[in-house]
Amino acid sequence: MNLTLKVWRQKNPSDKGGFKDYTLSGISSDMSFLEMLDVLNEDLSEKGDDPVHFDHDCREGICGMCSLYINGQPHGPTQTTTCQLHMRSFKDGDTITIEPWRASSFPIIKDLVVDRSSFDRIIQSGGYVSVNTGGVPDANEIPIPKIIADEAFDSATCIGCGACVAACKNASAMLFVSAKISQLALLPQGKVEKRERAEKMVAQMDDEGFGACTNTGACSAECPKGIDLSNIARMNREYFAASLSTEEH
Repeated sequence: MNLTLKVWRQKNPSDKGGFKDYTLSGISSDMSFLEMLDVLNEDLSEKGDDPVHFDHDCREGICGMCSLYINGQPHGPTQTTTCQLHMRSFKDGDTITIEPWRASSFPIIKDLVVDRSSFDRIIQSGGYVSVNTGGVPDANEIPIPKIIADEAFDSATCIGCGACVAACKNASAMLFVSAKISQLALLPQGKVEKRERAEKMVAQMDDEGFGACTNTGACSAECPKGIDLSNIARMNREYFAASLSTEEH
C-alpha cells in the first residue's frame, strides 16, 4: 500500500517543532506500525536525512514504550499498543498523522519521544511494599481468595504507557496511579501501608502537574490493557480514608 505520513518533527525540547510530510510505497498490510516507521527511517538514512526518533523496546505490547498519537487517538484506531497495531488497520492511499503524547507532564525530548519519568517518580513515592529481606516465602503462605487475586492481577497489568494521560482532556494520570494503588491495596502484603501509599502517590501526581479526573472515561476506553475505572473509585476511597486518619492524629 501507498501512504502519506504527517510526522511531528522537533529537534529538542526548546524547538517549536512542526509536521513534516513523507510518502511511503510498497508497505505490506502484515507489517506492524513500528516496522512501517523502520522502513521510513531506512529511506531517510539512505538519503542522509535525520531519521524520525520514536520510543520502542519489547515490541510485544508489554513495556509501554511505544507511545504514539495516531490520527488523533493514543496508539491508533484499535485498543492496543502501537507495536501491536498492524498496517491492515489502514487503507491504501491513507494519510496518517503521527504525534507524540501531548501533556505538559510528558515533555518532548525529540520528535516523537517524550519524557515519562514523572510516572517513575510517582511509583518511587509509594508504589512499593516494605518488607524484610531474607528467605523467599512460599507462594501459598498467605491464602488470598481467587476473586481478589484476579482483581489485583487485572490492575497490575497496567504497563505505564501513558495512553490514559494522552486520551484525557485534563491530562489526568488517575487511571495509572489508581491501578498501581489498587494492585497493592487489594493484597494482604500491601494493606499495611495502603493509606500512607495513597496520600504519597496522589501528592506526587499533583506535584508532577497532571490534571484532575472528571469521569469522562476516555482513559479506560483507550487503555491497551483495559484497566477499569473502578480503580479510580478505589483510589479515592483510600485517599479520603487516609486524609481522615491523618486529621484524627
